[in-house]
Amino acid sequence: MPTVEQNHVAELTIHSECARDADGHSYCAYVRPPGSRRARKVPAFWAGPWTWKVRYASPIVGHHKVGIGSSDEWERIPQGEHDIEVVPYTGDNPLYRHGPVAVSRNRRHFVHADGTPFFWLGDTWWMGLCHRMGWPDDFQTLAADRLAKGFSVIQIVAGLYPDMPPFDGRGANEAGFPWEPDYARIRPEYFDLADRRLEYLIEAGLLPCLVGAWGYFIPWMGVDKLKQHWSYLLARYAAYPIVWCIAGEANLPWYLAPGFPYDDREQVHGWSEVARHVRETDPFQRPRSIHPTGLGRLSARGAIDYPGLIDFDMLQTGHGHRDSLAPTIDTLQWSYRQKPTMPVLNSEVAYEELIPQNTAAVQRLYFWTSLLSGACGHTYGANGIWQCNRRDSPHGPSPHGGDYGHIPWDEAMHLPGSTQLGLAKRLLEQYPWERFEPHPEWASFAAADIVDRPYAAGIADTVRVVYLPSRQPVTLHGLAGEWRADRFDPVTGARTVLGPARGGVAIQPPEDADPDWVLLLEAE
Repeated sequence: MPTVEQNHVAELTIHSECARDADGHSYCAYVRPPGSRRARKVPAFWAGPWTWKVRYASPIVGHHKVGIGSSDEWERIPQGEHDIEVVPYTGDNPLYRHGPVAVSRNRRHFVHADGTPFFWLGDTWWMGLCHRMGWPDDFQTLAADRLAKGFSVIQIVAGLYPDMPPFDGRGANEAGFPWEPDYARIRPEYFDLADRRLEYLIEAGLLPCLVGAWGYFIPWMGVDKLKQHWSYLLARYAAYPIVWCIAGEANLPWYLAPGFPYDDREQVHGWSEVARHVRETDPFQRPRSIHPTGLGRLSARGAIDYPGLIDFDMLQTGHGHRDSLAPTIDTLQWSYRQKPTMPVLNSEVAYEELIPQNTAAVQRLYFWTSLLSGACGHTYGANGIWQCNRRDSPHGPSPHGGDYGHIPWDEAMHLPGSTQLGLAKRLLEQYPWERFEPHPEWASFAAADIVDRPYAAGIADTVRVVYLPSRQPVTLHGLAGEWRADRFDPVTGARTVLGPARGGVAIQPPEDADPDWVLLLEAE
């Protein structure tokens, strides 16, 4: 009988007379936690010839009763108990200590299973399971860097990648591709190696946001095959602390499709069917979203037929330097007002060095304006990392013929924007940030527009955070009583006292401030 700590995965092996994974054939486990009369149905995944596996995890300490079943009456069902003993966790990994991530009760941010707030600071490794991000040295080096800087989420695709045709050698891992040619069958060998990377992230305390496939795979594979693909991902990974992204750029067709780019509603309908399948099949109900393209509403709400199929809203609002800020804030504020209420964050915007103008200052701009406009977190991206460029093997040309550049991942890792966003997250975590609400009326410039204006959020009578994109005098509004003003340098993380603050009196920017700076107001 396996013994595991709370929220760790116990793996059960089933030896079968079925040599290969065949459509319509599957095993599952029925697991009854201690003190419960109801059993949870947990699907098994095909692990190779004559072998199926079940993965299960729970925060409940005690003896979990397990029975094994088969969907095929003719198959001789392995009998006997495979019970699991769950014991207390004694470490400090937040994904185990506090449990997997879920949506908060007020549906504005993320929390761990025990209610501890979870701050989403994501990094984008779309192709991080391919061979160009070497294992173990490359992958573990990048993970250690991101963990040290304060990142908490890694966005990563399950082998069906963007920016390349299917079965392109650049997207293989050391065992090849996730599917056989013509999508005849899933290849467990691929996922055996993917396991090592995903498990490493989790053991380091980094939450994987696993993207099932890029959107344009749906006309190639069809809805049924992608449901099969997702059934496999659910059986293999749902027991882990993880969140799901149903598809990347779900409403964008293949790059060489006639009329490209356009908002592909047929793809949206197909991915909505897949999302419904995931919602109905996931035994652990991990949070779900879908990643849109920069067309239409720029929001996951616009890339799905029914918003109830997702739990949080992902945005993609463009890579156009400061030009993308107006649609970013417009879309974020629109989503914040929509029903059903759900956490909203930008999952792709203005990757650092994707174009020369996308500097670290642009990363700060999008982080602070988003967080102070109601976002539950933010996702960063660096050119060179998302596509896993190596010095000796860059990603190279896109299907449309362009090339995003050859900056290698280990150079892109040190771009300053990633450090500066980590400093910003650590500052906000000093406050009850999960209770912050956006209040643009709290501060003003004499002359302002949607880009160059103050952004403010906080708790009205306790703490207020104001981001100033430029070095203009800022006037504060609605302050009653005594308040203290501090300056936070978003580049260095330094904090200095400015002194008392009063409503209606303009505060001058510090002479040594960068063009952007942060004003912290605390009630005395």
